[in-house]
Amino acid sequence: MTRDGEGFRPQAMRREDRPDGTVRLTCPDPLPPVAAHVGDWLDRWAAAAPERVFLAERSGAGWRTEGYAAVAQAARAIATALAGRGLGPDRPLAVLSGNSVDHGLIALGAQLAGVPVVPLAEQYALIGEAHPRLVHALDLVRPGMAYVDDAGRFADALALSQLAGVEVVASRVEGAPRPVTGFAELLRGDPGAALPAIGPDTVAKYLLTSGSTSAPKAVVTTQRMVCVNQAQIAAALPFLADRPPVILDWLPWNHVFGGSHNFNMMLANGGSLWIDDGRPVPGGFDRTLENLAMVAGTLSFNVPVGYAMLARALADDAALRRRFFGELDLVFYAGAALPPEVWTALEDMGRAVRGRAPLMASSWGMTETAPACVMVHDRSGGAGIIGVPLPGVTVKLMPAEDGRHELRVAGPNVMPGYLGAPQATAAGFDDEGFLVTGDAVRFVDPDRLAAGLKFDGRVSEDFKLMTGTWVRAAALRLEVLAWLAPLAADVVICGQDRAEVGLLVVPDRAACAAAGLAVDGGEGLVAAGPLTAEIGRRMRAAAGRATGSAGRVARAAVLVDPPSLAAGELTAKGNINIRKLLDRRAGLLARLYAADDPDVVRLEAGQ
Repeated sequence: MTRDGEGFRPQAMRREDRPDGTVRLTCPDPLPPVAAHVGDWLDRWAAAAPERVFLAERSGAGWRTEGYAAVAQAARAIATALAGRGLGPDRPLAVLSGNSVDHGLIALGAQLAGVPVVPLAEQYALIGEAHPRLVHALDLVRPGMAYVDDAGRFADALALSQLAGVEVVASRVEGAPRPVTGFAELLRGDPGAALPAIGPDTVAKYLLTSGSTSAPKAVVTTQRMVCVNQAQIAAALPFLADRPPVILDWLPWNHVFGGSHNFNMMLANGGSLWIDDGRPVPGGFDRTLENLAMVAGTLSFNVPVGYAMLARALADDAALRRRFFGELDLVFYAGAALPPEVWTALEDMGRAVRGRAPLMASSWGMTETAPACVMVHDRSGGAGIIGVPLPGVTVKLMPAEDGRHELRVAGPNVMPGYLGAPQATAAGFDDEGFLVTGDAVRFVDPDRLAAGLKFDGRVSEDFKLMTGTWVRAAALRLEVLAWLAPLAADVVICGQDRAEVGLLVVPDRAACAAAGLAVDGGEGLVAAGPLTAEIGRRMRAAAGRATGSAGRVARAAVLVDPPSLAAGELTAKGNINIRKLLDRRAGLLARLYAADDPDVVRLEAGQ
């Protein structure tokens, strides 16, 4: 990569066009040196910066901090304890609780012992109705040990039969429903245990997919995948080597974004990860703001809704604004496109504080790709642009309708397969060995490859109206969320084999209340009133800008009951499983398309 002002621009992409319209793109830039396993990173920084904070978490009014040397010592002791218990690839470590320093220590210790880590969404364990998701995961990976931060808080989950006979380790043992091992015992290690040799092919993790379209699968994630991916990212963002990065991050480690991308970025580059125990949700964001007032990061990672909340808070607090942008090099978002007004607000505030805006970037990746494959790393992008292939990645673009391409990828950061699922693994790759992603992209500028690719929805979510017109549901969803903001937390685009596009709205109750629009209703839908009237007004305004039936929302209704995690309507990442929701709420879908339901907002012909 070569510097381009404050940004970084790749060398010219290599492009191969095939007669059938398929396009292959590769980046010719070489990879920097690749670590053999995460232990190489840990040893490097324990020697070079032993006292530098690697992991930190809130403790009372302050922070518990652990430096690199202390983390390395603890992780190696834990590794011997796990090896001495016979854990290994067939007896992995399941982590049922969320981000914490002890979670980081035991996860690193497991990897040093060649024991795959299985971080699970803590909602699966803490919400009784979601226990079937936890049972599915435990049946899938069959752990030899389970870790929780608080045995009393996780008591119901620890009583599951799937954990009978499995050693449970807890940082706090009070209230345990069964015998558990204190975390401190692992820190004593096992001097007589020999650690196995680990290398690029050693399994680092079994990461569960979100389950947004099917039952979650366990992605076999090797040390090669995670180590290559950090070398690829370092090639795209060379400023990571200029000074140790610092992040305050809430993103959960059971997801590849927080647990592989961000955690390993700090470890690979000698950075500091301060664990944010807040969340971008009502009741949780105040804690994030409190933490931000204490920790100034050089990089910021979040999802678009988090940045929207942050932009509003920063606009109202000059001191927090100066602290947040004072050392900030990068604003990185993923999960969806960043709304233009949020993008502009963050750039403008950064420019006012520091004289220049931070680099605004996103990327594309999956759990199956460790995750980054395509990344923005210059200042020429905009919202929704995902960038160009990283070094070592080959992108195959299969022609689809309306100038789009289905995205397929190959490279050393791509998984070898799913655990215990040979049929799913075979179905996941095409005849050339490319991972079939189901995502659609288009060129930002076909004549200028360096401008990159833009995400354009999921091919699998698109559907046809009864007229035969294709509806690009994912792209339309982003448009609808923009014109319903901030009233909608999410929306479901409907209309397969119907005459027109319909909409089920998941309300943002806090935003609706702030606007004086009550979310009241009875039989599954919000009753006709000020909220539905406001949605109708916005629908009519948006319909005037639509260019055809596929982009015109003709009817809408507001859900009283939010999507259920326990019922599988919501994934651990917060994504809606559209198929599951529409199947479970078939009666509400029928009401949406009924001729005379008073709680459904409808546009008349010509509106």
